[in-house]
Amino acid sequence: MKSILITGATGFIGSHLLPQLEQNNFSLKITTRQSSPQTSQHVTPIQINNIDETTDWSKALIGVDCVIHLAARAHILQDTSTDPETAFYQTNTAATANLVKPAIAQGVKHFIFMSSIGAMATTSEQILTETFPCQPDTPYGRSKLKAEQALKELCENSTMTWTILRPPLIYGPNNPGNMERLLKLVKTGLPLPLGGINNHRSLLYVGNLVNAITTCISHPKAKNQTFLISDGEDLSTPSLINQLGKAMGKSPMLIPITPQFLTVIAKPLGKEDTIKRLAGSLTVDNNKIRTTLDWNPPFSVTEGLQHTVDWFIKSKP
Repeated sequence: MKSILITGATGFIGSHLLPQLEQNNFSLKITTRQSSPQTSQHVTPIQINNIDETTDWSKALIGVDCVIHLAARAHILQDTSTDPETAFYQTNTAATANLVKPAIAQGVKHFIFMSSIGAMATTSEQILTETFPCQPDTPYGRSKLKAEQALKELCENSTMTWTILRPPLIYGPNNPGNMERLLKLVKTGLPLPLGGINNHRSLLYVGNLVNAITTCISHPKAKNQTFLISDGEDLSTPSLINQLGKAMGKSPMLIPITPQFLTVIAKPLGKEDTIKRLAGSLTVDNNKIRTTLDWNPPFSVTEGLQHTVDWFIKSKP
């Protein structure tokens, strides 16, 4: 039975991945901030108070065949840190390198790293592929790219192989951040000044991501590969809002205001980054993971959005 260590197992992605891996009968270790009793014969909690460049991984890595590194400092709108560049570097780059080194030393065979499309760009008018030059423009994106580079460099003269996944916006039940804010706006039924946006964005349903991670654990062609991953159906912001509304049984009212005017309004409110993300394009070509691993997303965008809305309505009446 393959033994897997998952960091960030109690987070958004991890909370969906863990049940799937349990069903596949893997022997699992998960990191937790507080001491937790073992609640499943397949899952062993390992207390790790903080994941940083000083974390001691020696106990957690005993007997582990594969590491799935999900833990990270996520992109934060209106970050209050006095030095976000350093904060992201310490958690996302230095802490990753600090996990990779003992993983190699203790004979871990494979390391799956959850990166981000932010390691390449925040917005782009071009369709991104794995060969597109990386030009991250946020502290978060730069920290993820540096973590990727550290992983590959450290593994270069070792027997441990790696897989890097770069997802765009991930959505699904329990999703935090931008998607939850958009769900709340659509639910209000208030007119939204987003009808003038004509963009294209790739999304990734968490169920599709979980399926891809599971595939990468055992697929031999996943070794030493970086994959861009998405649902494969790109949407404009107005189309996304309309689909969310349809899933809620609502008809959103979209006012056609240009992105340029929205930016003018947002600037004095400190919301420029929000408008940039709502109005900008960011699409990825997921052909490499489809052809290399013979992988296809098991859920359509419509199915993924419906599952997300169903959770939202049930949990936030």
